Amino acid sequence: MVLAKLWTLQQHFEGLPKESNFELKQEELPDPKDGEIFRVVQSRNPSYLVGSHVIVHCGWRTHFLSDGSDLTPIPSNWPEELPLSLALGAIGMTGLAALYGLEEICEIKAEETLLVNAAAGAVGTMVGQIAKIKGCRAVGCAGSDDKVSYLKELGFDQAFNYKTISSLEDALREAAPQGYDCYFDNVGGDFTSTALAQMKPFGRIALSGSISTYNNTAPHRGPSIHSHMILKQLRMEGFLVERWKHKHHDSLQRLLAWVKEGRIKCREHITEGFENMPASFISMLSGGNVGKAVVKI
Repeated sequence: MVLAKLWTLQQHFEGLPKESNFELKQEELPDPKDGEIFRVVQSRNPSYLVGSHVIVHCGWRTHFLSDGSDLTPIPSNWPEELPLSLALGAIGMTGLAALYGLEEICEIKAEETLLVNAAAGAVGTMVGQIAKIKGCRAVGCAGSDDKVSYLKELGFDQAFNYKTISSLEDALREAAPQGYDCYFDNVGGDFTSTALAQMKPFGRIALSGSISTYNNTAPHRGPSIHSHMILKQLRMEGFLVERWKHKHHDSLQRLLAWVKEGRIKCREHITEGFENMPASFISMLSGGNVGKAVVKI
């Protein structure tokens, strides 16, 4: 028997989450039966040897008992010099979100101009760097001067701090006077209402997130999209990464190669301690991280 720790949601959020919304609990887990794996420190499944590394979506918990059907092995050619935590971010779900949003939804082409908001976050940093690999011009916005400096280090052609500008409309126009071919939206809300007006005809918009509305206490009105969508003949589409699950293996190998070649740089915001999971989550929603937020236990 193993005593596992897990975080549960004690109360749904009203506005931004608070630590009191979460409760830390303990549970006893039995030894694995035939065919089961215990993450992977014990195994009675020949497909997963003790010491192997896997990814599993099991909530916030220290230990997990599985039959193997819900496990994703780390790629076998993973370089020793790369932290395994990148499999949660740049060479994992966030990297795939950036790649599929650009290739499958935006169908981005060389020499096009891309706009991405929340650009210093886990997905946004990947979006900008992949766009540059594809020969595009990348414009990003973030919520601090330090984040803007980091975006320029990553190779963004233009970046601005949306909290210090006097006019979002003017900042977007100054960054790309000819307008935007593609828009990768992580924010939604009023930002998108403003950005749509500066899309080029036949522009493409990938809806990846709506962080501006996640913690609203009342339904959000807008964005106002119809006139721009019709007159500019724009295409807007939401997506979930699992739509292209059949492409994951090859896509992860491409991301891994770009990281190994130094064409993609990765920054992680690491919080130590399982007990700090809620604090890390709250900080992430408040823009406290640069790159992927990771909790190390």
